[in-house]
Amino acid sequence: MTRRSRRYALRLVALTALYLLLAYLVLPSFWWHFEHMPALEPLPKTTLAPDGLPGDPLNVALVGDEADVVRAFTAAGWRPADPITLRSALAIAADVVFDRPDPQAPVSELLCFGRRQDLALEKPVGPNPRQRHHVRFWKTGVDDDGRPVWIGAATFDRSVGLSRTTGQVTHHIAADVDAERDAMIGDLAGAGRLTRIFQVTGVGPTVNGRNGGGDRYFTDGELAVAVLAPTGEDGVQPASILPPPVPVQIKNQFWSWLRPALDTDG
Repeated sequence: MTRRSRRYALRLVALTALYLLLAYLVLPSFWWHFEHMPALEPLPKTTLAPDGLPGDPLNVALVGDEADVVRAFTAAGWRPADPITLRSALAIAADVVFDRPDPQAPVSELLCFGRRQDLALEKPVGPNPRQRHHVRFWKTGVDDDGRPVWIGAATFDRSVGLSRTTGQVTHHIAADVDAERDAMIGDLAGAGRLTRIFQVTGVGPTVNGRNGGGDRYFTDGELAVAVLAPTGEDGVQPASILPPPVPVQIKNQFWSWLRPALDTDG
């Protein structure tokens, strides 16, 4: 190897090391933020499928009693999903085949904290359960005011097909999980049931994530937190939105430019 070649090789190694340092150590430390709710920091960032494979990313959280959650979603046009039973599983299959509506069709089980979801809600799209907005929630602790905190995974079911990992019949999710996160929060805010909205760090920026069914997803990595108006409190004012730290705002702006290039579902 000539002296010039060694010099180029050393420069390449140095640039690679600098990239790895920035991409995996320095920049994530600027983006990691839990100033509005530190209790969320140690919680899982993704769900697990029952077979142990990675599931969908956790991208939303709510603060409020279960009655607050159900009332808010009902006001926003969502409904609780039926539990999975043999009867409900057969019903959703028939509804898909015969093009019939099923606004409370069951959702498959995912695990967090070693247990399946505590609550699942959905909002149908079209004449049958092939497509729907849906979210799974797990209760985890309480906030400083003693109100329950729910962490969840919001995704959009875009079609029914075979799992790429197990071969089982399943729903396939849309890759842009941020769009579903933002739409769900927007529905609740539009119904006037939120008092405060902010973000904390979720799974982190991801361009080519995969869930247990093999479906690709991408995300800016933020987890949206919404504080619900207590049941019985009417005339709620528009929710206050707390901005993230400046480095996170810069990261999110960059992500908004990158996002159209990542969305290959269409």
